[in-house]
Amino acid sequence: MISIDFFAAQGALTGFSAHGHADTAPYGEDIVCAAVSSACLLTANTITEVLHLPAAAEMKDGFLQLRLSGDTAPAQVLLQGLKLHLSALSEQYPQSIQVLISEV
Repeated sequence: MISIDFFAAQGALTGFSAHGHADTAPYGEDIVCAAVSSACLLTANTITEVLHLPAAAEMKDGFLQLRLSGDTAPAQVLLQGLKLHLSALSEQYPQSIQVLISEV
């Protein structure tokens, strides 16, 4: 199962952590894994490489984490959009994806 944990502080999203595998198809053919990975990478890359916001990012097999530092306002639309997208995927594939929100 893929678990996505969004970090929130004072009503604003401050980052996310995604880990696990959907295991709905063989490696390289799993559309659920591809959808989650693509959305998370797009969000992380846009925040760090396009908006140039200060953030700590870590990625390895089956794991991606992004934590913003400083002003998170410019990233809110992206993070809220990611949460909305992944929540919709979670409704379609409840056995493969769970979305959580943790106050930090």
